[in-house]
Amino acid sequence: MTNNVALTLNLFYFLSFVSVFTALLVVFSKNPVYSVLYLVLTFVSIFCHYILLSSQFLAIVHLIVYAGAIMVLFLYVIMFLNLNHETEPHKSNLLKFAATICASMLLIILVASLKGAGGMETNSPSPSMIGSVKNLGHVLFTDFLLPFEVASILLLAAMVGAVMIAKNEKPQTDKKP
Repeated sequence: MTNNVALTLNLFYFLSFVSVFTALLVVFSKNPVYSVLYLVLTFVSIFCHYILLSSQFLAIVHLIVYAGAIMVLFLYVIMFLNLNHETEPHKSNLLKFAATICASMLLIILVASLKGAGGMETNSPSPSMIGSVKNLGHVLFTDFLLPFEVASILLLAAMVGAVMIAKNEKPQTDKKP
């Protein structure tokens, strides 16, 4: 094993550790602002993974979309909702059931993606084509069409959920004649 390969492998393990550790901190952090900041670190470490895998296009798109736009949106929503312990409502069983369904759909996407990844080794493109937009679009709309469509449904459900959370509830007034 040459020194370059060993260095790359050690860097991959370090970035994987950082990704998993900061992802766990996102879940277990009690302050939502700290959770978002840990999520930014997770996205930056994933960005470094893309660079390490010579996929510069995905790295730049990931950095612009996720670490840039989505994180700013998350911070605005958290500040807009002004979450704290006193005003945080208790979650109903319906929300827990919906979260379980969403998590199950995400698991299905991951399993479908991993199932399709085994066949990619036989017809994998040349190393110069791995990070190209053309190859990415071809694989996305042929081999991974079902997970792509399921992910779009999940994003639609997330948008509807965000609208429902942001919607102000009007206080009920007593209508006595």
